[in-house]
Amino acid sequence: MTTDIINRGTGPADHAETTNPPPGGRGSDYAVLSREVQRSGLLKRRPGYYSVKIGANLLLLAAGWTAFALLGQSWWQLLTAAFLAVMFTQTGFIGHDAGHHQIAASKRVNNLLGRVHADLLIGLSYGWWVSKHNRHHSHPNYVDRDPDIADGAIAFTQDHARARRGPHAWLARHQAWLFFPMLLLEGLALHVAGVRASLDRTGTATSRAAKLAEAGLLAAHLGGYLAAVFWVLPPLQAVCFLLVHQGLFGLYMGCSFAPNHKGMPIFAKDDKIDFLRRQVLTSRNIRGRRLTDFALGGLNYQIEHHLFPSMPRPSLRHAQELVRACCARHGIAYYETGLLNSYAQVLRHLQAVGGSLRPELEY
Repeated sequence: MTTDIINRGTGPADHAETTNPPPGGRGSDYAVLSREVQRSGLLKRRPGYYSVKIGANLLLLAAGWTAFALLGQSWWQLLTAAFLAVMFTQTGFIGHDAGHHQIAASKRVNNLLGRVHADLLIGLSYGWWVSKHNRHHSHPNYVDRDPDIADGAIAFTQDHARARRGPHAWLARHQAWLFFPMLLLEGLALHVAGVRASLDRTGTATSRAAKLAEAGLLAAHLGGYLAAVFWVLPPLQAVCFLLVHQGLFGLYMGCSFAPNHKGMPIFAKDDKIDFLRRQVLTSRNIRGRRLTDFALGGLNYQIEHHLFPSMPRPSLRHAQELVRACCARHGIAYYETGLLNSYAQVLRHLQAVGGSLRPELEY
């Protein structure tokens, strides 16, 4: 089944708790690489980097809201909305790093930073995201295991596409054209999913208490956010501000995560592949320099990030040479491309999946 799924892809797919990945046997390929990385010191925390990063990000976020307050009733606020969309995404990247325990040695400190940046500052549920993201890291691009390729608005496999009927089939057939417009709704979708998760009272007493705390932070964000927008702006400008801000936030987030795995090999649920190959073969790196690193929050080093999720963001580019050499030694395809080409590969994959539908399935 694995080969069949891979061969139906496009681009590179035609070739053929995750924070601490299992080291495998002492002599396993991943274990050897892991020892090399540890000896290089690339797994050491980078408190100086993150202190500057977090401080600068908070200052820019505060500057955006200060400009919003000073500008008052004006259509120029749409530019403020665009700036805040960028800062919300950058804040989300810090929450991502905290979720992988890249920032501090203490799990408690990382979780505190994650909840402040995700729940309070941008209104996304940290606990819900960590649970979902860890499942993705465990089995990236595995059917029925990776929540990021679960059947939803987008169909990522032909089996999902063929099971659709009516409007859902029409959406799958046109999903390549609709992909980027649909990302404008991604911010709203993340907000809604987080609120739903925080309202779920199932689980242990500890998890319910954590959800309650998150619900309080989310409520504080949502209340303060809406109150500020509708207090400063008249209704029409307020609605336009919300649409631009949340739409661009979702678009930026989606464009940052889409190149990582979409269009790369997809495996069946029960396929047995060792950790090293599982992470490398399903991931795509994006070429670029410091500007790309900043714009994508370090996610452009997706292969290194998946192999060493707790590695601090600034160390990922230094690990690239070691990982490349390891893959070359063992004949493992290490895929890296430009940003625009990665989007083209994603769209070709979505077109190939949606194009598998027979016309009669639309009705």
